[in-house]
Amino acid sequence: MEHLWFAFPLLSASLLLVIDLVLWQTLPPRMLRRKLICRLVLFVLFSLALLDGGLSPLYPVPIELSVPRHVLATILTIAWWLFGARTLTVFAVVVMGPRIGGKGHLLQDVMGAIIFLVAVVAAAGYVLDLPVKGLLATSGAVAIIFGLAVQSTLGDVFSGIVLNATKPFRVDDWIRVDDIEGKVIEIDWRSTRLLTSEGSTAVIPNAMAAKTRIVNFSRPDHFHSVTLTLELSTRLRPSVVLDSLDKALQGCRELLSQPKPSAVVVKSGLRCVEYQVTGYVKSRDRSSAVRNQLFDLIHRQLASTETRGDQSRPATRQSAVLNTVGALRMLSDGDRAQLEQHMHLGAYAAKDVVLAEGVIPDALYIIESGVISVSIQRSDGWVEVGRMGPGELIGETGFVDGTATVGRFCAYTDCMVYRIEKADLEPWLQAHGELIGALAGLAKFRAKARAAMLETKPVVIDPSGFLGWLRKSVTRFRVSGDQGPNDKMS
Repeated sequence: MEHLWFAFPLLSASLLLVIDLVLWQTLPPRMLRRKLICRLVLFVLFSLALLDGGLSPLYPVPIELSVPRHVLATILTIAWWLFGARTLTVFAVVVMGPRIGGKGHLLQDVMGAIIFLVAVVAAAGYVLDLPVKGLLATSGAVAIIFGLAVQSTLGDVFSGIVLNATKPFRVDDWIRVDDIEGKVIEIDWRSTRLLTSEGSTAVIPNAMAAKTRIVNFSRPDHFHSVTLTLELSTRLRPSVVLDSLDKALQGCRELLSQPKPSAVVVKSGLRCVEYQVTGYVKSRDRSSAVRNQLFDLIHRQLASTETRGDQSRPATRQSAVLNTVGALRMLSDGDRAQLEQHMHLGAYAAKDVVLAEGVIPDALYIIESGVISVSIQRSDGWVEVGRMGPGELIGETGFVDGTATVGRFCAYTDCMVYRIEKADLEPWLQAHGELIGALAGLAKFRAKARAAMLETKPVVIDPSGFLGWLRKSVTRFRVSGDQGPNDKMS
């Protein structure tokens, strides 16, 4: 029996086209899959309406129809090809979208253009009954003339296709093309747009990007290099400087152990020696912060080296160390001179324990050189929470509140550490209330950092692919197996 709404098939088909346009404009872009389902349903109904009206997209419109109906039928059959082409392109977007990404639409646009070109040629051949061979020959000649006129533009387009196929870079990668460096924000038909560090947009033609050298700083994405160049005086022995640079690299926790950081001599002149320091970080966003931290660590290590090596200075070695400690700088020259007499220097080899866990410190330790690792014990073992370098204090809790140490302080490299007994420092603590306040602030800061570290839970990576499916299936099986008959009935 004929459906009621197919009593007027041509009008029904026209109404379906209008409904498709309204729904496509009304539904939000995030509901692309629902839009595709609606379009498929409407396309099937549109095809049924044409067949019910005696029309076929594979044949010309019957000539016995009246002129208005013939014109409407011709438009609707041509629209069927275009409707199908648009439905097919949307289906391709839904399928290819997760693999290509939300911003790389060049391949999708090329595929859509090819599909629409095939639909137009098919509509001209089947519906309008035009000589397709002659049309293609004419269009080929026109395409040659047009191609010569827009040769450079076509070069950019095909270069863009090559870049999308080979993927030397993707959206959000940080790259350098020739001498232009920036973050990729868009790859379109003709060009690639970069957001530079100055905040400006650089537009690079795809043909230029395909022919020139491309450096992708985001690949591989598991480490990124940090390089520093230093020029130091020739009076500093290179072996001593390299030892200080190596300790500074080991004192930075954010540097990866693999690839191993290094320090080398690049060249030597009459007045200065050039050194290059290279390390690797996990995230490129941390490069600037790590560079600044490395400069500070290198300065402190070199300062301690110069203090030990240059005995011609009027200031004593102990005084130079006290000047690096912010909490002790308020002491007067007389107090500092008296305190220096109570400073005892100790040497620690790598892995030696400077201050054990659970001990109430009876002295204040000042690091002169080297790196000390701080670890706390958790349920899964010892976890490193920080590294300390020249000019930093250890054992402040014994002077502030008399509590035991929570962490273990162990020499990470060869270290030189000064020790000041509690009995020798107490007169200065009583005379300078700001000194005990500085130590209390340091203890509070470290307690807060330690608490944050203890609250941090390890991230469990959920495996994807077959292993992820297998784990979820086993979990569902266990949950269903743990439920009793009463649970399932409820």
